[in-house]
Amino acid sequence: MQRVTAQLVAGLVAAVLLLLLSRQCWADGGGPSLSERVIWAVNSGGETHVDVHGIHFKKDPLEGKVGKASDYGVRLPILRSSPEDQILYQTERYNEDTFGYDVPIREEGDYILVLKFAEVYFAQSQQKVFDVRLNGHVVVKDLDIFDRVGHSTAHDEIVAFSIRRGKLSVQGEVSTFNGKLTVEFVKGYYDNPKICALYVMKGTLEDVPKLQPHPGLEKHEEEEEEEEESEGGEEGGKKKISPGSKYRVQSGPRTPNPYAADNSSLMFPILVAFGVFIPTLFCLCRL
Repeated sequence: MQRVTAQLVAGLVAAVLLLLLSRQCWADGGGPSLSERVIWAVNSGGETHVDVHGIHFKKDPLEGKVGKASDYGVRLPILRSSPEDQILYQTERYNEDTFGYDVPIREEGDYILVLKFAEVYFAQSQQKVFDVRLNGHVVVKDLDIFDRVGHSTAHDEIVAFSIRRGKLSVQGEVSTFNGKLTVEFVKGYYDNPKICALYVMKGTLEDVPKLQPHPGLEKHEEEEEEEEESEGGEEGGKKKISPGSKYRVQSGPRTPNPYAADNSSLMFPILVAFGVFIPTLFCLCRL
């Protein structure tokens, strides 16, 4: 009897020590890795792929069912992406109508949806523009990939949401959640919606790996900051920038203002006509 009791006590002590050790490891940053937090990932229009973070992207389940797969981008290097993961942005799935994926989620908590895009076909903005919906909520409005980052450049849209007590909360909106997350790419007026890759993970925005810096984007942001500071000094405050404007990259020289041209040459014919009219009128009056 004493032997059994000693074994039970030893087992309880071991369990407590294991629990304390696991908590300490979590506190020291030894929690689940990024790949372990990802519950669902797909390489749209492509094959399976394991990225540099260990995330396992499975083959596109919509193959042969919805839309069309394209590997047009494989001939192009994708900026802002590591060489090993460029394939995630080089393949895509598009459709002539709204389409999407269903992601099963069984546990409550905080989640992140990461959507991967790259424009490899169009060479100007306003050619492909569409929305993204999450269970009916528009979470990305008027996405113009080229307008955001330019051509053949990786761009991630990151959406945070939570699921608690049967409710989905995203960007200040709440709806009933039935265990299925529906990610839709909504057909707009400009071409067809598309997606290169996507994944859903547990965590917060700080847990999401960032893309490599975009030199053109950083330069544009610095110019806007300088303009804000100069205007702030004159007006006593910073100018408010519309959301999303700082994420756009402009290319090429500024278009000259046609209304800023010198109009003095237009006055010469008028002055000549006026000079001829006055003497003529004087002569007619004398007659």
